[in-house]
Amino acid sequence: MHITLETDYAIRIVDFLFKNNGRFDAKTISDSTGVPQTFAMKILRKLASQDIVVSYKGTKGGYELSADKKELSLYDVVEVMEGTYMFSRCLDAHYSCNRSENSLPCSYRRAFAEISSSVCEKLKTLKFIDFAN
Repeated sequence: MHITLETDYAIRIVDFLFKNNGRFDAKTISDSTGVPQTFAMKILRKLASQDIVVSYKGTKGGYELSADKKELSLYDVVEVMEGTYMFSRCLDAHYSCNRSENSLPCSYRRAFAEISSSVCEKLKTLKFIDFAN
């Protein structure tokens, strides 16, 4: 299993913005991170829609991280890009499992839920500030 390329790119972009205080245009971000510019712009729009980055219009426009960057975690970025992490599709509320008994979740679903929770908790502890040094 791995995160999508889009999420990998989003982490690169946030890491760049975190390590380089200030406002940067999409081309500079693209050139500095190796993310194709059109893909970077799509990712930046997603990140802006969830207040991870702030977007500025005009000749002095660009993108910068939102104010509370010390608490920004890998989980925050992964959740914006991928949605809530689930180890298995059986954890989705719309999934119908034929292994359930007496309307109780099967043992696999309970195990997958525990794994998902562990991964999410670990991602929450990994702050971008921890990678800045």
